[in-house]
Amino acid sequence: MRDKNTIVGIVLLATLFFVFFWYTNKEQSAYMANQKHIQDSLHLDSLAKITPQQKAAAKLDSLHNDSLSKLNTAGNFGNAVNVPEQLITAENNLMKVTFTSKGGRVKSVELKNYNSQTGGKVVLGEGNSDGIGYNINTGTNHAASTTEMNFTASQPVKNADGSQTIQFTLEDSSNAGITHQYIIKPNSYLIDWNIQLNSAAGLLTNNTMNFHFVSEPMQVEKSVDYERRMSNVCFSEGNEFDYISSKTDHTFEKPVQWVSAVQQFFNSTLIAKNNFNNGKVLWTRKADSSTSIGVVDATLQMQVPAASSVNIPMQLYYGPNDYKTLQNAAPEMDGIINLGRDMYSFVRPINKYIVMPVFNFFAGFISIYGWVIALLTIFIRLVTSPLVYRSYKSGARMKLLRPELDTLRKKFGTDQQGFAMEQMKLFREAGVSPLGGCLPLLLQIPIFFALYSFFNSNISLRGQPFLWSKDLSTYDIIVQFHSKIFIIGDHISLFALLAVSTSFLISIYNMNMTPQDPNNPALKYMPYIYPIFMILIFNSLPSALTWYYTVSNLITLGIQFIIQNYILDHEKILAQMHERRKAPKVKTKSKWQEQYEKMVETQKKVQQLKQQTPKNKK
Repeated sequence: MRDKNTIVGIVLLATLFFVFFWYTNKEQSAYMANQKHIQDSLHLDSLAKITPQQKAAAKLDSLHNDSLSKLNTAGNFGNAVNVPEQLITAENNLMKVTFTSKGGRVKSVELKNYNSQTGGKVVLGEGNSDGIGYNINTGTNHAASTTEMNFTASQPVKNADGSQTIQFTLEDSSNAGITHQYIIKPNSYLIDWNIQLNSAAGLLTNNTMNFHFVSEPMQVEKSVDYERRMSNVCFSEGNEFDYISSKTDHTFEKPVQWVSAVQQFFNSTLIAKNNFNNGKVLWTRKADSSTSIGVVDATLQMQVPAASSVNIPMQLYYGPNDYKTLQNAAPEMDGIINLGRDMYSFVRPINKYIVMPVFNFFAGFISIYGWVIALLTIFIRLVTSPLVYRSYKSGARMKLLRPELDTLRKKFGTDQQGFAMEQMKLFREAGVSPLGGCLPLLLQIPIFFALYSFFNSNISLRGQPFLWSKDLSTYDIIVQFHSKIFIIGDHISLFALLAVSTSFLISIYNMNMTPQDPNNPALKYMPYIYPIFMILIFNSLPSALTWYYTVSNLITLGIQFIIQNYILDHEKILAQMHERRKAPKVKTKSKWQEQYEKMVETQKKVQQLKQQTPKNKK
C-alpha cells in the first residue's frame, strides 16, 4: 500500500511540475509578445516622426559610407568603383549568354532548345547566389573579390571561324590589372574563359589564386521535390569522376579538373585546364517551398607560375546533361549522366553498352519515343526469353507435382522438417528447381535498376508527349489533388496504375500456376499487398519507366499464356519426370542440397530433444 501511495505521489508531483512549467512558459511567451508589440509600435512611431528631409539625408549618408567602404576595399583600383554595371549579350545557335561588367563574368545563360516547365526557356546561372570570382590584392593590406569590382567591357568581336570574343579589363594607374577574355564558339555549350594577370606578383599572395564558385540552380522541371532528389554535385578529382548527393561537403585532396552543379537534366560547370590544386565544396539541398534546388559553394586553390604576366586557361559549361555532348566537353564529364552509381554501379555497363545503343538505334528512325520504349522493351524480353522459358518449364513441373506435395503434407502433418526432407527428395528425383519460378523476377531487378537510372537521366525524353502523358521524363497526371497526401503526393498517375494493375494480374496468374504452402497462409495475401507498395513507389516515377513496366508486364502475360497453353506439353513433361524418377540414381547430390538436408536433420534432432526434456523432468 505504501509503494502504491508513493507511485501516486510521484505521478501527481510530475503532473504539477508539467502544469507549472507549461503555464509559466505560456505567460512568458505572452509577455515577450506584448513587449515586442510595444517595441514595434515605438519604432513605427519614431519612423513616422522622421521628416522627408531627414530620410533623404540619412540615405545620402548611407550611400556615402558605402562608397567610402568600396573605395577603401578597391584600393589601387578605386577608379573602377563608380563605373556603372554594363550588360553584354553574345549568342550562338544553342545559347544566349549575358555577361556583366561587375566581376567581368557570366551573369546568365539561356538555352534556346529547351523550355522550362515553369515558363520560358531554361536559364542557368541566374540564381541570387550565382557567381565565379577570385581574390586579388588591391593595395597594401587590402584585398577584394573580383565579383565586387567593376570591369570595363568591350563589345563582342566576331572572328573568322564564327566564334565571338568578349573582353573585360580591370586596371590601376600603373597598368597592373586583369583581363577576362570569353570566347563563344558555334554549336557549343562551352565558353572559353582566359584570365590574364599583369603584375601577378602584386595581385596574388604566394602566387595562389583562390577561386570561389557559387551556383544556385533553380527549378526548371515539373516537380521541384523530384528535381532536388535528382540533383547533386559532380567533380573530377585526380582524373576520376566522383560526386556527392546525400553528403553536404567534400574536401579535395588531389588535383581537381572540374566542379559541376548538376540538376536533373542540366548543369553548370567550372573547368580548369591546368587543374585546381585543392579546395572544398559544400552542397546544400533546399527543402522549403521556394523554386531553388540548392546551393553549391566551392572554394578552389590554384598555384600559378611566378611571373609578371600569367595566363590561366579556364572553361565554363552551361548546358544539357547529354551523354555525347559531355563526352566532348571534358574528361570524365559523361559521368554526370547517372547510368548507375555506388551500389547500383553494376547496371552502368548494361545501360552504356546495351540499353543506350538500342534506344538510340530505334530513336534514329522512330520519332515517337513512347514506341521507342515499347520496342526497347520487346528487345529486352527477346534477349531474356531463353532463361524465362526454362523458368516457365520449371513452374509447369512444380504444378504437376502439386498432388504429390498435397499427399506429403497430409502424411507429415505438423512435422515440417520431415516434409521438407521429402519435398527436397521429390524435387531432386523429378529434376525440379523450387527457385526456377523466381528467375523472371530476379532478371527484372537489374534491368529495372538500369532503366530507372536511364530514364531519369535521358534528356531526349524531356518534353516528349505520348498518349495522355505530356512529358515522358516526368509523371503523368490523371487525378490532381489540391494538397499533398502522405507518400502518394498531389496526384495519381495513370501509367503507374496500369503498371500496378498488370503486375497484380501476373501475381494472380503465378499463384494459380504454383503450388501454395497451406501452412503459410500469408503468402496468398501478397498479390494484394504488393500493388499497394508499388503504387506508392511508381506514382512519382517518370512516365517512361512506368510505361516500360506496363509493356513488359503485358508481354509477360502474353508469353506465359502462350507457353503454358500452346508450347509446353504437360503430358510429355510428366512422362519425362516419371522416367527420370525410375532411372538409376547416378547423379550425386549438390553441395547445397547436402548442406540443406544436414540443416533440416539437425533442426529435427533439436526439436526431438526439446520434446523429450519435459518427460525426463517428470
